[in-house]
Parts: sequence; C-alpha cells; structure tokens
Amino acid sequence: MIILIDNKTSTPIYDQIYTQIKAQILSGELQPHEPLPSIRGLAKELRISFITTKRAYEELEKDGFLYTIPAKGCYVAERNQEMAREETLKKIEQHMDEIVKLAQECGLSGEEVLAMMKFSLEE
Repeated sequence: MIILIDNKTSTPIYDQIYTQIKAQILSGELQPHEPLPSIRGLAKELRISFITTKRAYEELEKDGFLYTIPAKGCYVAERNQEMAREETLKKIEQHMDEIVKLAQECGLSGEEVLAMMKFSLEE
C-alpha cells in the first residue's frame, strides 16, 4: 500500500490518507480481508501523528471500507457492490456537473451537449 502525503495542499492529512486507501480498495488494488499497516506503523512510516492515521482508519471503517479485529488490526472489508456503484455514480455526477458548467461557459445548448455525449458513447 502506497500513501503519498502532500503538505502543500489544503486537504487535511487524514483526508488524503482516507481518499488514497479508499481509491485502492475500490480499484481492487487492496483485496478484501487484506491486512492494513497498523495505525502506529503507518503514522511512523508517513512521519505523522498516530491520531491522524487513527482518524482516517475510523472514517474508513465508519464508511464500510475497513473492519477492525481487536488486538489484531484493521482489514479491508468485503466490497459491497452497491456501495461501489454509489461511489461510481457520485463520480459520474461530479463530471456531469463539470460538463454542464463548461457547456454554459461556452454557450453550448443542451442538445449540443447530448449530441456530444451520444457521439462519445458510440465510440
């Protein structure tokens, strides 16, 4: 598992950890039941507070991406297909919002945007 921390961004470190682990789970890079580094181990590796790592792990567990076995550690949860689908739908909606914004900025009509989308789907 590779986590890269960017100190130059305004995104909190725990959120960077959360986002990167979540992406690795959704992509299948991290497999169900695969153990994650310990909270203290990851904190030491990243040279950050263990509290920051703990918060990221807690958020991932709350959102169903991890599960914890007391005295054993944290593991990747089974991928809930519905949860994975919802994540993908959210991404599509975000991209669609960006498309609408760009289309409005350059004066494209809804019909023109739909024509472009139909063309892209045909390829």
